[in-house]
Amino acid sequence: MTAIAVTIAGSDSSGGAGVQADLKTFSALGVYGASVITALTAQNTRGVQGIHDVPPAFIARQIDSVFSDLAVGAVKIGMLSRPAAIEAVADGLARYGIETVVLDPVMVATSGDRLLAPEATETLRCALIPKALVVTPNLPEAAALLGEPVAADEAAMRGQAERILALGPRAVLVKGGHAEGHESVDILIDATGRMQRFAAPRIATRNTHGTGCTLSSAIAAGLAKGFALPEAVAAAKIYVSAAIEASGRLAVGRGTGPVHHFHALWR
Repeated sequence: MTAIAVTIAGSDSSGGAGVQADLKTFSALGVYGASVITALTAQNTRGVQGIHDVPPAFIARQIDSVFSDLAVGAVKIGMLSRPAAIEAVADGLARYGIETVVLDPVMVATSGDRLLAPEATETLRCALIPKALVVTPNLPEAAALLGEPVAADEAAMRGQAERILALGPRAVLVKGGHAEGHESVDILIDATGRMQRFAAPRIATRNTHGTGCTLSSAIAAGLAKGFALPEAVAAAKIYVSAAIEASGRLAVGRGTGPVHHFHALWR
């Protein structure tokens, strides 16, 4: 059977993040990708110039079109900028009994531009986070979800992961890419209290546009192929690290460039 994953996220017109990054990741990892577009962004490697939200009713129609026809193995959820959009997605997941959900709580773009309306944070916490198999916040997103300062060390990362876990998902992966040090460390904790640490050498590069989208979609790709969650996270970490390391082989834009999704395929 063909492994299929769906991204429910916003479009990045420059191709480095959002739905475009997700579909590239699915393809690079041997998974058929479908999409539900939640917003259009006018953006490039230097920032976000505009956001046009897709009406919630049309988000629901896309969900119905995709899930009524395709045998979906995993779902990655990214940018949802408004409460009504979050509710439309939550209702759609419930309508089709979708449980293998990777929720990347996209709140701020790499450029610093805000992508989630402040009033939508509570809706995200209550309506969507409890439906996720795993939530994948970076350090600023984890802090924003909890109303706390950004975690300064791994102990604080674990504490925030446990408090997000209390909101109802089956697992939480707090990503340490925004931290400092020689290693980039991510902390995974599940409902049993089991904690796993995933580390990779930190790569000195400005080409980090779309790294969060790419990691979460790589996890979804692994789940669609039948991997257990820890196995999917480990494989995704290896893939993203290699994509960052190879990003210098691309010359895209004049700002924060994208990672190289097809580093293993382009010669």
